[in-house]
Formats: sequence, structure tokens, C-alpha cells
Amino acid sequence: MTDGASTPSAERIYTAGLVIIGDEILSGRTHDKNIAQVASWLQVQGIRLAEVRVVPDVETRIVEAVNALRASNDYLFTTGGIGPTHDDITVDAVAAALGVEVIVHPEARAILERYYADKGGLNEGRLRMARTPEGAELIANRKSGAPGIKIGNLFMMAGVPHIAAGMLDALTGTLEGGAPLVSETVGGFIPESEVAGILREIEKTHENCQIGSYPFFREGRVGANFVIRSTSKSDAESCLHSLCDALSAAGFDFTPGGI
Repeated sequence: MTDGASTPSAERIYTAGLVIIGDEILSGRTHDKNIAQVASWLQVQGIRLAEVRVVPDVETRIVEAVNALRASNDYLFTTGGIGPTHDDITVDAVAAALGVEVIVHPEARAILERYYADKGGLNEGRLRMARTPEGAELIANRKSGAPGIKIGNLFMMAGVPHIAAGMLDALTGTLEGGAPLVSETVGGFIPESEVAGILREIEKTHENCQIGSYPFFREGRVGANFVIRSTSKSDAESCLHSLCDALSAAGFDFTPGGI
């Protein structure tokens, strides 16, 4: 794998893992919003979010998740645990997973010195946010000063969603990816159990497409939206036409675009 964006390849499928770190997520005190925004951002980059793990603020658990997901994906993202408090241990855990030391990154320290110059200066807690695994680069943070961290194919971001969003924005266009996914949707008050065979046959005859079925219950009735995903717009449209024809032939009413 090479750093930097390159010409997308329709053949190559790039994947990413995501580790959400924090006791507050597992306890329910904080509702995670990063999975959706990371997945959406990755799709635009031509990368598929393949797996997500939520782990506590326990170093051994973070190390385990980091090593597992970075080994099975092209990229790994983490959110949470890079702040100023004693329980922000993501840097230590990632360094342990990679077998490197933790250092105070000189550029990160300089950024924080400038940011806190009129806010009381650096203290012990704030200086913790300059710590990185040895050999890491920084991810710009225009929201709150403390940078994210990039080391190899691993990207460590803040847990606060709007700060994580800014870090993703700073990374836009810098990762190598394949062709981004496109999608087409059709839906209706159609019990998915009655069209399982249709969906299976349509997907089978459109090899570059996947069909997801998402049931709902509204107005006292059951229904489903069927989402077609492909790296090819023409293939997705062809699959959509075939699915609509099959649903119509079976006597079902449906709405292009979903309901």
C-alpha cells in the first residue's frame, strides 16, 4: 500500500476497521455518533468500513482490538482516549500494540503551546495531548488545537464527534481507495419474507451488486426498503430495473427511492 490518493481501481476493494474507545460509550452515558460519520466519509474515499469494535478504557483490550483490526484491513481508525486525563490511554495502547515508545511530539507540543498561550499555558494534562507513538505524524485539528495522530495505516482521532469530523476533513483525499460505492433504493409495504427469493435471484444475476433489505413497521403495516450497492452506477441502475420488473411481475406495489 502507498500513502496518498491514487487513481481508483474498480477491482481493488479497500477496507477499514474502527475501534471506538471509552467506558462512557459502553455505559450508555454517551451515544456514539462517530460510526455513521466515519462510515459515510470512508465511502466517499472509496473505502468500506468492514468492522467496528467498542472497547473500554483498558489497555489490554485496546491493544487486542487494534492488532486484530489493523491486520485484517487496509486502514484502522480509532476514536476516543487521546485527551488530557489519566484515563486517556489510547496513545499508550497503540504504542504497545505497535511495539514502539511513547514520545512528546515536538510539533504537537509547539501547536499546543501556541493554542494555550492565552489560556493559561501548558500544564501536565494539556501536555499529555502532545504524546504520540514514536514515528507518528499529526492530523490537523482546527477545532480545539490538540492534533490527531497518524502512524502507518492507523489514524487516531478524538472521540468528540465534531472534532473527529474536522480530523476526517483534514484527511480527505490523502488515502488510497477504490471506486466509491453508489446506491439505488426501492421500497414499499412489502414483507421481506415474501420477496427473499426475488432478492436472492436478482443479486445472483448482478454479480457486481449487493442488495440489502431493511424492514420497517409503519401505519400498522410491515414493509421494507431494498438498497442496491455497487461500485458501478450502470450496474446498480441495471440491478434496480431488474428488481422493479420482478416486483411488478409478482404483483407488488413499490416506490423508487424508497419510503
